[in-house]
Amino acid sequence: MDRLEEAAKAAGGIALEDQGFAQFMDSRDPLAFLRNEFEIPSMSQVAGNSRDGGDYSCTYLCGNSLGLQPKRARVILNEEMDEWAARGVAGHHRHSKDRAWVGYRKQIVEKMAPLFGAKPVEVGVMGTLTANLHMMLAAFYRPTAERFKILIESKAFPSDHYAVESQLQWHKLSLDAMLLAKPRDGELTLRTSDILELIEREGSAIAVVMLSGVQFYTGQAFEIEKITAAAHAKGCIVGWDLAHAAGNIPLRLHDWDVDFACWCTYKYMNSGPGGISGFFVHQRYANDTSLPRLLGWWAHDESTRFDMTNSFVPNEGAAGFEISNTPIMTAATLLGSLQVFELTSMEELHTKSVLLTTYLEYLLNKRVGDGHMQIITPKECRGAQLSLLFDAEVFEPLFQALADAGVICDERKPNCIRIAPVPLYNTFNDVWKCVDTICRALDLAN
Repeated sequence: MDRLEEAAKAAGGIALEDQGFAQFMDSRDPLAFLRNEFEIPSMSQVAGNSRDGGDYSCTYLCGNSLGLQPKRARVILNEEMDEWAARGVAGHHRHSKDRAWVGYRKQIVEKMAPLFGAKPVEVGVMGTLTANLHMMLAAFYRPTAERFKILIESKAFPSDHYAVESQLQWHKLSLDAMLLAKPRDGELTLRTSDILELIEREGSAIAVVMLSGVQFYTGQAFEIEKITAAAHAKGCIVGWDLAHAAGNIPLRLHDWDVDFACWCTYKYMNSGPGGISGFFVHQRYANDTSLPRLLGWWAHDESTRFDMTNSFVPNEGAAGFEISNTPIMTAATLLGSLQVFELTSMEELHTKSVLLTTYLEYLLNKRVGDGHMQIITPKECRGAQLSLLFDAEVFEPLFQALADAGVICDERKPNCIRIAPVPLYNTFNDVWKCVDTICRALDLAN
């Protein structure tokens, strides 16, 4: 709040809840230029209407679900389509843009690694998030009679829950081996101290700790470094689902000694619906040929891959887990997004993100209050997303009013609305418009 209050003074003492303050903040935003890198949907495209006969940009606050399209993604995708048309199979080794398909992954992981505090050798690109979780668990979940449990949060995203459940079934273990970290009675988020206490108490029986970097429903960011260190002290392997953390919060996976992590790239990383996913395997496993893994041709040492000897020698690092060749068209859109990330840094983005989310929280508390709404995302541990609970009688009409006004966010039944101002393309005026729409809708409902 201090920075917002200082900005208000610099703006001549304008009230923070005044739209003029939001416009002032946007005029001073050093990252404002990044918005022009994205396609912003119009009111008519997303809501089927426009105000005053015009066709204005919508207020898109749903990057936690699907990021907007980077203009560079279309450019690179079209270039790859043209390359395919012009060269056919030759594009694997000769490419007019110096992006030969056979080595396409290299430029992806080199650009993606800094977003995760990782080394390129630790980052892989393939498949989808849940498939990659299964790949990692196949390698790192090796249950014994004494150490066989997997720790996840009780309200983990369903796909994570199903992945762990099926892994236990695959190993012919009872579902009791799924250890659930639950909030305290009457609370909606997990306390780090409770997670650490659970690991201390159950650690000798836990094979893998696999939590979310950012919880999909509440928006809570977990303290990855603390939890990883505590789990390692008890001899556990530690993996993270970073679906809602990737491109959202600063990460230092290498320094935090994380064993493995997986993420999708279509949320804050803007690779497009169902885009290719990424994963991390710590460098200490880079040349560990004893580590069991599911194998495929593309994981073979690239220097002898085409010898077709059927005698497997893994690539170094995460590349030794990539079982199939890189799908170029989905990798192309990710490459376009990563080029945008190279124009800034996660630290700069996080600085703006904190301001946006703090401003959103301030306006909600000031203009809406707690009569109909509860912010459940913890102030001290969060990324871009705020999760709001509304009274049942206003929830549906409110969400519809937001959609009708071209304010795009998402809902989670029974009464949660998730709002995520993304620093790459959202503005302070977006935040102001969102809260103003909520206020007007609640006034009508009352």
